[in-house]
Amino acid sequence: MSEALQARPVCESQSERSEIIFPGDSNALGSLFGGRLMQFIDLVGAMAASRHARTYTVTASMDHLDFVSPVKVGELLILKASVNRVFKTSLEVGVKAMVEDVRQRKLRHVSSAYLTFVAIDSNGQRMEVPQVIPETGHQKRRFDDALRRREMRAEETVRKKELRAMATPEWHV
Repeated sequence: MSEALQARPVCESQSERSEIIFPGDSNALGSLFGGRLMQFIDLVGAMAASRHARTYTVTASMDHLDFVSPVKVGELLILKASVNRVFKTSLEVGVKAMVEDVRQRKLRHVSSAYLTFVAIDSNGQRMEVPQVIPETGHQKRRFDDALRRREMRAEETVRKKELRAMATPEWHV
């Protein structure tokens, strides 16, 4: 097996990003825009995916995004990403977002998401990704769960394709 496709442990590509939330990131209630949080999640997820694949990666999907608690202006948002599982040319990355109360030294969970990234070469073609090695019990559970989520996504993809085939060409809500 070439060095490029040699399996790598989860810890090699874990990524973290921190943001202080400013008024420009918030809605009229002083809470972080959901779309901005999605952007932060996508960015930290892409960092982990690219680190693992050692190439460009593009976001294929984001599913099961939960907004658990609002993030207020002035709060410190911390996002952590790990590669859960690798398939042939794609990777599932899990991202968890927390707010750190720096005074009380406590964390509050605000969001979680699963993203699928596809590895591409410099010509924009899919390329094979090295397998990931889960080492801890937590990583092994996430590895197993990722396969179940992939199977559910595949079923949903078929269902959506069938719905699109039946849809009329008019654009409407």
